[in-house]
Amino acid sequence: MPAPAAGTGPSRAVVDDGDVAGLGKARAVAFLAPGLLLISLFLVFPALWTLYLGLTNYRLSGSAAKNPQFVGIDNYIHALSDDRFFNSLGLTLIFVFGSAVIGQSALGFAIAWTMTRVRKSVRAVVEFFVLLAWIIPSSVTTFLWYAMLDRSNGTLNAMLSTGNTAWLLDYPLQSIIVFNTWVGTAFSMLLFSSALASVPPSQLESARMVGAGPWAQFRDVVFPHIRGHVLTNTLLITLWTFNTFTPYLLTAGGPDDRSNILPIFIYRLALNDGALGQGSAISLIMIIINLVIATVYLRLLKERKS
Repeated sequence: MPAPAAGTGPSRAVVDDGDVAGLGKARAVAFLAPGLLLISLFLVFPALWTLYLGLTNYRLSGSAAKNPQFVGIDNYIHALSDDRFFNSLGLTLIFVFGSAVIGQSALGFAIAWTMTRVRKSVRAVVEFFVLLAWIIPSSVTTFLWYAMLDRSNGTLNAMLSTGNTAWLLDYPLQSIIVFNTWVGTAFSMLLFSSALASVPPSQLESARMVGAGPWAQFRDVVFPHIRGHVLTNTLLITLWTFNTFTPYLLTAGGPDDRSNILPIFIYRLALNDGALGQGSAISLIMIIINLVIATVYLRLLKERKS
């Protein structure tokens, strides 16, 4: 039988090796377009606009609002020579270390570790109240803390018999550290709870059989399994705490700028003082600091995997 002529056999659909889902380029673009549009609208455009403002003397009022002038890196030079910026940066680092690295991480792990040794009913009650602090709106949480820390009729003064101690005036930075720790501990607790659940019980039992105490069990068995979770948790809560604006509702950066962390400092400089160009420049410096923090943690995660 003669072979069929070329081009007369059954046709085969040509499949693009790169089109794994089989959607075709037109459908793929249609699926991606809404997400790309939202990212461009809410992330890319604001970032580019902030970059532009940081290079101008733009203000919210006056002639600089109508006709802003290009000033190059003058805003950055001004920020890096401003004592208020470095004071705010120092307060922010203390706030992040106390609230995120020490407060939320340590307290979240302590609760998660303790909950592995109690009954499920007790665990459910504790987790409910910890999560409650996380899901309550910030405005409501702030009102509750105002009531607790009030000088005259505050719950804390009544419990500690400390008279008329003005906690928000005398200890503003410590107050927002404890406040943010209380609000954000739930995330660390949940992450560490899932991490501890992945530790093989047989290894813990073997450690107990050879006489290992709680510290030895944690050091030799538990921590090697949850090291990656610790780094991930620390990275996320560090970035969230570094950028949080919620303490403004409690102290507004005062008194005397003693709780004036960077997000509050930028808000007051850009919106209260109207120096939008300077505020944008400091915002970009803050983004660079965030990138440095993220790079360090990602490098540590990469070294752990290798």
